[in-house]
Amino acid sequence: MRVTFTVNGEERVVDDVWEGESLLYVLRERCGLPGSKNACEQGECGSCTVYLDGTPVCACLVAAGQAEGGTVRTVEGLAEGHRLDPLQEAFVECGAVQCGFCTPGLIVAAHDLLARTDGVPADTEIREALAGNLCRCTGYEQIIEAVRLAAGRGAGPS
Repeated sequence: MRVTFTVNGEERVVDDVWEGESLLYVLRERCGLPGSKNACEQGECGSCTVYLDGTPVCACLVAAGQAEGGTVRTVEGLAEGHRLDPLQEAFVECGAVQCGFCTPGLIVAAHDLLARTDGVPADTEIREALAGNLCRCTGYEQIIEAVRLAAGRGAGPS
């Protein structure tokens, strides 16, 4: 099957997609976008979170064909060229990136939170927004600090 969709602002056509192929596999292996990580393959860890038509989804649970005609934005698509998104910068500054495996999904989930929130969200709001993303390295404090920092700098919809 052929899947035609827009990824990070660029139209993509992917041929010979198997019906059971996940959006995550297509993004990583066929589109060359390794940012979203393949960890649990069950939608439990959040490492593969991307936007599909403006909604955060676990790309491991989405059949590639479901993206037909749609718009996907990955963690790579948050940056503008070589300039990181303010949230990505805050993650680096706060030490919220350790092994980096969970980071792409956390950044997409936090990006969505900041796009929906005016000002700095409360810690409880941040924790709830990131509840579907597992991290085994940081203990979450640096991640929450990074979200607060980015929000305080006016990071939001982009």
